[in-house]
Amino acid sequence: MKAVHFLVASVFLALASSLASASDPSPLQDFCVAINDTKNGVFVNGKFCKDPKHATADDFFYSGLNIPQNTSNPVGSTVTPVNVAQIPGLNTLGVSLVRIDYAPYGQNAPHTHPRASEILFVQEGTLYVGFVTSNPDNKLFTKVLHKGDVFVFPIGLIHFQFNIGKTNAVAFAALSSQNPGVITIANAVFRVKSSN
Repeated sequence: MKAVHFLVASVFLALASSLASASDPSPLQDFCVAINDTKNGVFVNGKFCKDPKHATADDFFYSGLNIPQNTSNPVGSTVTPVNVAQIPGLNTLGVSLVRIDYAPYGQNAPHTHPRASEILFVQEGTLYVGFVTSNPDNKLFTKVLHKGDVFVFPIGLIHFQFNIGKTNAVAFAALSSQNPGVITIANAVFRVKSSN
């Protein structure tokens, strides 16, 4: 009987310890400025790292989020990303940022970030926002946000923003990954590219 209890406890312990956690890894150094030079870099977190002795302030800098973007497109919004592609010094830091400009009645169509949670701050305008939980519940959480309001979208869940105002809107979002990825639901369903 003790052998059965031991076996059950061992199986339970093995299953419990096999749970996986997915996130950007913790850095092992102060910073790792991403470079494309494979000869002079060390590979860390999907990018090669510049020798820290050659890092400059520009490796940690981006300018331009104060500039409104053109929203004359079918969805009436434009997303300006600031991730590791724009700021190489974000490599291994686990954060990124976007500015979203919305025309009146513009939308950031339903999408998901497979590698990040998102916190959205409304700088100007009025946005109707929401997200849907996973199967089987598929519960919809929505809120109307005004200037100064903040809303959180959990990692991997489908979410959206819609400018319900008659004027332009601007929002900023912080994401919990240097490269959060984005999957626009309509594109994923209706514009699938063949692997052949």
